[in-house]
Amino acid sequence: MADIDKEKLYSEYHGKVYSYLVSKLCNKENAEDLCSDVFVKIYSHLDEFDSTQASVSTWIYSITRNTLYDYYRTSHELAELDENTSEEGLLEDSICSDETLEELAAALKTLSEKERDLILLYYYRGNSLKETADKIGISYSYAKALHSTALKNLRKKIDF
Repeated sequence: MADIDKEKLYSEYHGKVYSYLVSKLCNKENAEDLCSDVFVKIYSHLDEFDSTQASVSTWIYSITRNTLYDYYRTSHELAELDENTSEEGLLEDSICSDETLEELAAALKTLSEKERDLILLYYYRGNSLKETADKIGISYSYAKALHSTALKNLRKKIDF
């Protein structure tokens, strides 16, 4: 991985990393600082990156997410957690690269009709899980279980 052009890596991913951090922090100054930290970590660990384990975008996303977690852990800043703040909610954030969109489309076709409807209504249409459950005619508790199952099935098909 040492042969990757650092400038190209920065220009390709800086905007995505910064946007993600701003959306989670709601503070541009802190997001800028963390974005710098993320790229310092990326550059200092380039030789450790293994393309057989993950794509570059997934690797960068993991570093970004972990840097954000470290920030919250050490800053004692409180943040309101929504229903997307879980490992399952991270799936949505990791589907930002074009390289995974084709894989996602193929993987969605392998889900049951209810699972596919739930995923599309929840992530694509932006409905809450409760609204999604109402629209497809299932209970909220069943929607949560179906959501978890659908994400597990997607993870088996796509390496996130």
